Parts: sequence; structure tokens; C-alpha cells
Amino acid sequence: MQNKNLILQANDISIVFGGLRAVSNFSCELYKGELVGLIGPNGAGKTTVFNMLSGIYTPTEGEITFWDKNGHIHLVGKKQPAQLNKFGISRTFQNIRLFNNLTVEDNVRIALHAHRKVNPLDVLFRTPRFSRDEKMMSERTEQLLALFKIDSKKFELAKNLPYGEQRKLEIVRALAARPSLLLLDEPAAGMNPQETDELMKLIAFIRKEFDVTILLIEHDMHLVMGICERLIVLDYGKIIAEGNPRDVRKDPVVIKAYLGEEAIKDA
Repeated sequence: MQNKNLILQANDISIVFGGLRAVSNFSCELYKGELVGLIGPNGAGKTTVFNMLSGIYTPTEGEITFWDKNGHIHLVGKKQPAQLNKFGISRTFQNIRLFNNLTVEDNVRIALHAHRKVNPLDVLFRTPRFSRDEKMMSERTEQLLALFKIDSKKFELAKNLPYGEQRKLEIVRALAARPSLLLLDEPAAGMNPQETDELMKLIAFIRKEFDVTILLIEHDMHLVMGICERLIVLDYGKIIAEGNPRDVRKDPVVIKAYLGEEAIKDA
């Protein structure tokens, strides 16, 4: 019987690319409200795991089960990413993937389309339902941008935002889909220490404000040790450690494979 707080379970998932086993027998359970970090050296398979959890890749072996907010079960490998997004799995990417030539506002509105209640006839004839739906989308977009303090930039093109605000916008767009599980792929990449500290506060705010479970990939040990409640460590596609940050940072296998003594001192 499924624990009522369990929202995602990966059972021994593996993936092979042209004879190379990129991830081997990865298993994890994510529970409602958790903030979990997935860490490891470059090339360890972290983003590949994210791509399987979000439906971009289908595991060669194993199974991923996701329970949506209504308790309905979805087998991740059998659904398209757009379907999983509608069911409640949203993600960001290590390399920002905004619609650069669209406005900040339109980037968010696009993410809201999965929750629209209108049909093509409503759009064609501008029915009252269409008007209500448009109003909902505008209000929701304004609310999200205001929460993240980028509402003043809503008419600017996404490509003209400073780097840190582009990161924010990508997270806003992911949250617009109303996920129960948010996957953040290196959200602090390219940020300076001040921006990283602001991001830590932002992630904590997101979890509380949006009642969302967060799994993140990150190399910044200050951020990881500062906000994650549990860590999963990958090396060469295999889990080498798992547990609370205090224990993981002392694990000799993790220190040798990834962290190093200097990283432990700096965290």
C-alpha cells in the first residue's frame, strides 16, 4: 500500500545509450513537502536521472511511479513530458530555456495553457468563458511575477533580463503549471554568492508558498548543505550515498568521489 505522503517512486531505473550504461539501478522515494538534493561529480548521471523523472528519457530498465494531487497513479515512462507537466511534474534546465523573443508575461502565460478551460469555439467567438479564462490567466501571471519581484519587467523580452532574473523567470514558468513536484537542474549555475544566497531564500519560500516537493541538482555546496533535508549522491551513474547532509558530508566515499576536504570546509 502506498504511503499517502509518497508522490514519486523510482525502482531500479537504468538507461543505456549505445552500450554505455549512463545510470544504473537508481532508486528513490520522494515524499510530499520534501526538499532533496541530487549531487555528484560532472558526468555522474544527475541530469539523465532528471530527464527520466520528467519523461524526456524512457528508462531502459525499471519503473517510475508518480501520484498526482488527486492520488491518481501515472507511470512516468509511458507519458509524454507535456502530459506529466499537466499531471504535476515541472522542471527547469541547467541551460536556461526561455522563449527569448517573447515577453516575460507571455513566457508565463504559455505555461498556464495546460490549465485552460476553453475550447477552440470559445476562442473563435470570444465567449464569456473565454473572457473569464483570459482574466484568470492575466491575474495568475501578474500574481506570480509579483511574488518573484519581476512584475515590473513583464513587457520586456525575456532575453533582455539580467541572468539572475532569467533564472527566476524559468522557475516562475515551472510553477505556473501548478506542480506538486518541482525539479530544479542547477538553479544556482552562473550566480554570484549574493545571488545564490537570495536563491536559497527563494527556494525555501517556494516550498512553503506553493506546497511543493522539490528535487534539485546543484554543485554549490553552500546552497545544498544550507537548504536540503536529504541528499542522494551519484557517481558513474550509481548511488554511492544517501541521507541527511550532516552524515553525507562526512562519508569517506563521498569525500573521495566528489566533495573533497576543501568543499567540506567551505560548506
